[in-house]
Amino acid sequence: MADSYCPDCKKCTEVVFDHSAGDTVCFECGLVLEAHSIDETSEWRTFANESADNDPVRVGGPTNPLLADGGLSTVISKPNGASGDFLSSSLSRWQNRGSNPDRSLIQAFKTIAIMADSLNTGTSPSISYMIYLKVLLKDRANEIYKKVEDLKSIRGRNQDAILAACLYIACRQEDKPRTVKEICSVANGATKKEIGRAKEYIVKQLELEMGQSMEMGTIHAGDFLRRFCSNLNMTNAAVKAAQEAVHKSEELDIRRSPISIAAAVIYMITQLSDDKKLLRDISIATGVAEGTIRNSYKDLYPYASRLIPTSFAKEEDLRNLCSP
Repeated sequence: MADSYCPDCKKCTEVVFDHSAGDTVCFECGLVLEAHSIDETSEWRTFANESADNDPVRVGGPTNPLLADGGLSTVISKPNGASGDFLSSSLSRWQNRGSNPDRSLIQAFKTIAIMADSLNTGTSPSISYMIYLKVLLKDRANEIYKKVEDLKSIRGRNQDAILAACLYIACRQEDKPRTVKEICSVANGATKKEIGRAKEYIVKQLELEMGQSMEMGTIHAGDFLRRFCSNLNMTNAAVKAAQEAVHKSEELDIRRSPISIAAAVIYMITQLSDDKKLLRDISIATGVAEGTIRNSYKDLYPYASRLIPTSFAKEEDLRNLCSP
């Protein structure tokens, strides 16, 4: 019960909500203060064909401005098994025969959503932030694919590679970059080379359309470091030392990719800690070849005293660091 002003009682009285009739009634005199009110809370009832289905949803999703009908069209589901009635089966068949200009877009958006949900978002402060981040990446990737699809220039190309490339570009633009290998792990059979080619093609086509260079965001080694450290189950002290080392490495003229630098820093830090990691394990966690990690470590080794914080390793420990 709650309090509300009653004109008959001339005072604020307790009121009772009659959910079956949608009425708000004064508890003292019985006057109906509000009739046929709308209950805006969730309606946890299932209208599925099978009683075993516990999905309570019976409404559609939000409007989608990327679709011609805004995503508000009605979709007739197919009946489940032999228990489905003839009418539902016939309506579903006739609907599939009709032309839907958004059919390919809807399927592409579903594929992007599956890839984004499977993508590792790394360490996040909360579950709600992880959900928000994945929705953000989905929406950005959908926008990119819609722009490319409108150009009518992707026909005959590898669709899986195009969709994976859209997700890769979306991660870059939202300052949540992922390696091509990470995108490849969630793509539907597309290889790293195919995704790389598709990415270059999309960027070229959109730049020609816009008449200017496409903003992709700058990649830093620190963008990958925490996720790589989490994959290796490194301690907090080691992660902090690696972050500081990566930050200092940006001041040096090391002509290596940010991913290679992150992997080499992790290798250097783990060699100075009690929980040493094998080069093979670091290669698997980072997706960087062992030879590339060795070469990057060779470039960073002369600057070890500048990179490694003194709170993590003493000068004597640095002298005992294995030479490349």
